[in-house]
Amino acid sequence: MGGQRAQVIDERQGRAAPPGAPVPAGPPPELVFTRRLRPVQVARELWAARELVRALAERDLRARYKQAVLGFAWAVLTPLALCAIFTLVFHRAVKIETGAVPYTLFAYLGLIVWQFFSNTMNQGALSLANNLSLLNKVYCPREVFPLATMLVATVDMVIGVGVLGLMFLVFWTAPAATFLWVLPLLVIQFAFTYGIALILSVAVVYLRDVRHLLPIITQMGVFATPVAYPLAKIPQRLQEIYVGVNPLGAVIEGYRKALLYGEAPDARMTMIAAASSLVFLVGGYLVFKKLETGIADVA
Repeated sequence: MGGQRAQVIDERQGRAAPPGAPVPAGPPPELVFTRRLRPVQVARELWAARELVRALAERDLRARYKQAVLGFAWAVLTPLALCAIFTLVFHRAVKIETGAVPYTLFAYLGLIVWQFFSNTMNQGALSLANNLSLLNKVYCPREVFPLATMLVATVDMVIGVGVLGLMFLVFWTAPAATFLWVLPLLVIQFAFTYGIALILSVAVVYLRDVRHLLPIITQMGVFATPVAYPLAKIPQRLQEIYVGVNPLGAVIEGYRKALLYGEAPDARMTMIAAASSLVFLVGGYLVFKKLETGIADVA
């Protein structure tokens, strides 16, 4: 016992404890890892790491567009191409009714939201796996890596919104006066997307098969989400359940009502989407913190 006491290390001071010092019951409180949800502390840590988030996002943007001839134009070429296909298939062949709103505007607005979600999901899922060497050398909240990918997707979305503004000019129309409803919908969209990105980022580290499933999920998701058609195409008795599982359905529908039809988003659907997004965000964070301690072991 005496020999054991002689090996006691005073962790607070970083030197050997004097002989006879009691054996500590555990590490000091500041070194104890906790999985309890502390929103204020989490927000402070992410804010403190804002420069790292910006640097990671800037690095990813440079890597994506630096050697591309068309540069940032690629951020809108994909949704524009899909918009053209949707216009031919869903508007001309299936005859999706959008009232007085041009279908191209209707579909493109949904595609901007979907493109943001799919970009964050795909890149966020790989954010930890692609930065294992960095996160093992630099101390920082590991949730900054999927957050940086969402920041990159936000830049793409802003570019897409600029093209949407040009579309309003082309079709000689303007966003409705109810456009301020966009702000709470943005919060719901970001909360849901970040929660999914947190879950997928650790899932890919443990199960590499997930990265092969993502392209399939992305391709199926764009048709399973009311991007090319209105939410009303979902059977009414299933709409609340659907929005609970996929809050993007209510978010896209809310954007269309606020920007294109001059109406407030459906209050009940928006509340369900908000509650569901909060569950995804909190659940994603807890899963992330639960699994992040083993990342170095499985990497």
